[in-house]
Amino acid sequence: MASLERRLFDSGLPVEALMEKAALAVSRRLLASPPKQAVVLAGPGHNGGDGLVVARELHLAGVPTSIWCPFERRKPLTEAHLRHARWLGIPVLTEDPDPRTGDLWVDGLFGIGQNRPPGPRLEAVLSERQRERPQRLVAIDGPTGICADTGRCLGETAASAVTTYAIGLIKQGFVQDAALRWVGRLERIDLGLPASLLAGLPPDQPLGLGFTAPLAEADRRSAPWPAIDPAAAKYHRGRLLVVAGSRRYRGAALLALAGASAAGCGSLRAALPAEVAEALWAVEPHVVLEPSLAANGDGGLDLASLAPASLERLDAVLIGPGLGGTGGLERADAWGRLRDFPGLLLIDADGLNRLAAGIAGTPTAAAWLRGRGGPTWITPHPGEFARLFPDHAARPPLEAAARAAEDSGAAVLLKGARSVVAAPDGHRWQLLRACSRVARAGLGDVLAGYAAARGAMVMAAGGETPSAHHLAAAVLDHAQAGFAAVRREGAGAATPQAVAAALGRGSPMCGFAITS
Repeated sequence: MASLERRLFDSGLPVEALMEKAALAVSRRLLASPPKQAVVLAGPGHNGGDGLVVARELHLAGVPTSIWCPFERRKPLTEAHLRHARWLGIPVLTEDPDPRTGDLWVDGLFGIGQNRPPGPRLEAVLSERQRERPQRLVAIDGPTGICADTGRCLGETAASAVTTYAIGLIKQGFVQDAALRWVGRLERIDLGLPASLLAGLPPDQPLGLGFTAPLAEADRRSAPWPAIDPAAAKYHRGRLLVVAGSRRYRGAALLALAGASAAGCGSLRAALPAEVAEALWAVEPHVVLEPSLAANGDGGLDLASLAPASLERLDAVLIGPGLGGTGGLERADAWGRLRDFPGLLLIDADGLNRLAAGIAGTPTAAAWLRGRGGPTWITPHPGEFARLFPDHAARPPLEAAARAAEDSGAAVLLKGARSVVAAPDGHRWQLLRACSRVARAGLGDVLAGYAAARGAMVMAAGGETPSAHHLAAAVLDHAQAGFAAVRREGAGAATPQAVAAALGRGSPMCGFAITS
């Protein structure tokens, strides 16, 4: 955003014009439900200028407003706005504001340029405000103390905003898991940026998915799912094998199959432990069973017992949900057949843990993934990611996923409250909206099954290879299904099974859509 602003200013647009446009839009949002009294915290830079314009507009609208400027020096434009505010008669506090006063505080201290801690004085004021009047502070372009690029808290604490107004573009730091507790509700202030500016963004610019319900639906409808021939029989509508479950984690296989079924995949097969396979006909009668797999010494699924014929005539394989432990280094035979499988391979959960623990004859997980003969998707949560890619685990999610995708040649879904998808060519996507009330054990199994089945359908349609674009679209579908499940069932009943059912009702490849 800073780069785009420089281009606008270089074109002749006055800084004053952009400041007025942004701050007036924030003022209109606040005056839609006017506070009884406001305190505006104004910093030394142009974020402080935004705050002073907001103070002016609140004052002129009849809202009792005061200003706190804890810095002696200010940029000239900000100084001019402060001088005008004094002329209008807006009180300028000479002492730190009382955290108990002011129906609403407006944080205009630093915005997106923050790269160091706010300091003890500001941190004390902001933390005391949150204790005394929680959820009564809004931030202009970013809460004080939060890095707009990474989402890290720069000091001991930060401003806790009930709403953050993102000026122009969503700043990537404010949708990272680490920032969510400080940012609150994120609202974008549209500046009407010229289309030519956005068209010039580089290919590796992270793209947001589904910021609001209408935009999420628009993103889903524009996703790159291919059209399947309406006359195609079941074996030409996606053929997927699910290798999942163990004695301890029997439900994982059922949840993965529920997700796969929701996608509308034409042919589902499963290689499961005998304990799961025996009862599968009663809950998923359309699934064709491969010979049951034995248990290893740890009670996990023994992949060495996966018959070579099980990988024939398939578009995709999902391996991993609930496999359990390995008991040591994985044998190379079954993993060698998976490496050479020409269709889509999605590796999830314990499949990733086994890959991280080591495959005989392969030095690293990334090396094994680079040797794959077909497209590969991996779906780790942060713990699994750290085991797979220890050199990248400490990086911010967008960077970590991109490095892992580049190293491995696989499309990487790094799961979290705001999941990230990265392609080996540098393209990246991140969820901007997801429902925390469906975050519970088993939800990832549903996602793995759904994504693998959708990838199998892409393979079956022909003409293109399943890519990270398709994986990102499946992640968005899954996030939207979480909201749909809560609306339909209520938060307590929005189980992974309910999310799978919502996916089945809303699959765009089947001609339906989840309504907002």
